[in-house]
Amino acid sequence: MLRLYVAGAYSANNTLDVLKNIGRGRKACAEFFSLGFAPFCPWHDMDFIIMNPDHNFNIQQFRDYCLEYLTVSQVMFILPDSQDHEGVQDEIKLAKKLKIPIFEDKANLIKYKNIIDSNYFSAYK
Repeated sequence: MLRLYVAGAYSANNTLDVLKNIGRGRKACAEFFSLGFAPFCPWHDMDFIIMNPDHNFNIQQFRDYCLEYLTVSQVMFILPDSQDHEGVQDEIKLAKKLKIPIFEDKANLIKYKNIIDSNYFSAYK
């Protein structure tokens, strides 16, 4: 499985838009999982907060742990309309520094995965 970092909007100016962003992110990650990727889903961290409401988590902790997962990812996908978000900009900078391929088009990402998979499996024939 290709380790995929899924980047996208999380925060917003109001709760409804935050929840919509979480929904979009989780839905995309589930779809990538069904396509054979091993996606990292930053939006699952909402469960840390919901399950531990008395803990004093801060945004920087979440950004730092996401960036740690990005360092071990093989590829990055940016959800539509997310490029301009501050956290996504930081993720793009790190991915470029680490030479991690970045995709914004799902079809191209799937083609890339198929090439990687065929090269991987052909080495074992």
